[in-house]
Amino acid sequence: MQLPLSVPSVIPQPRVTRRGWQCTSADGRFEVRLTRSPDDIAAAQRLRYKVFYEEMAAEPSPEMARLGRDFDQFDRLCDHLMVFDRRHPDGEQAVGTYRLLRREFAETHGGFYSASEYDLKPMLDYAGAGGGLLELGRSCVHRDYRTNATIQLLWRGISTYITDHDIGFMFGCASFPGTDPERHAMALSYLHHNHLPPPQWRVRALPERFVSMNLMPADQVNMRTALHALPPLIKGYLRLGAYIGDGAVIDQQFGTTDVFILLPVDRIAPKYQNRFSPDEGLVVTEYHA
Repeated sequence: MQLPLSVPSVIPQPRVTRRGWQCTSADGRFEVRLTRSPDDIAAAQRLRYKVFYEEMAAEPSPEMARLGRDFDQFDRLCDHLMVFDRRHPDGEQAVGTYRLLRREFAETHGGFYSASEYDLKPMLDYAGAGGGLLELGRSCVHRDYRTNATIQLLWRGISTYITDHDIGFMFGCASFPGTDPERHAMALSYLHHNHLPPPQWRVRALPERFVSMNLMPADQVNMRTALHALPPLIKGYLRLGAYIGDGAVIDQQFGTTDVFILLPVDRIAPKYQNRFSPDEGLVVTEYHA
């Protein structure tokens, strides 16, 4: 993810307390929406299928292939942050999405998605019972919209969300392409030697899924080469101040090598806090599905 420099301006509206919200660009073209609408979720699932299964190497279930949608049991628990391009016909307007799962929903409905890959207990214990935790997942942007502006709209939405819900930690999994960690030895080793969290809340891959990221000695890691080899999304998270969990995980369904991202909100660099501030244009109105 190349961190964005500009974003379409949005129409200022009075701020409200809300479960769902929307805003529209000044030219009327783009809409950013926080939603649980079944129709919106279906649109997000179609976009995810297009990106993950048609463009990338994920393996759909027969039902996913029949419907042309990526789905799981977490979709109904999550808030869905979406960007729409209104120039397209209805049903084809979704161009970007993130899935957002707060702790209070996860803990009453079976846990977080990333718990299938990582032991989250150190992070959960450190945050305490009232800690504001937000899992980010299923992020994707249509290939024609992978621009600074689209990504910044999504991150302005996330900034609004963490302000609304007093979030202290954001986390989730991000991926390297392919299931051979040796292909990414330099980048994974760089992450291991330079970006592990403090021991008291260090998340680690589950023992049965743990793949060491310590594939090269620290003195053999070329930082410039390693940074160049990082996927853009992971590089973007590091710029914001994220830590990387201990150990990678192979995801056979999606054909990826996953790493754990942990981003304390108070570590986000001031220049990015200002850039993604909800007061910088993304003041929104209530949305009812």
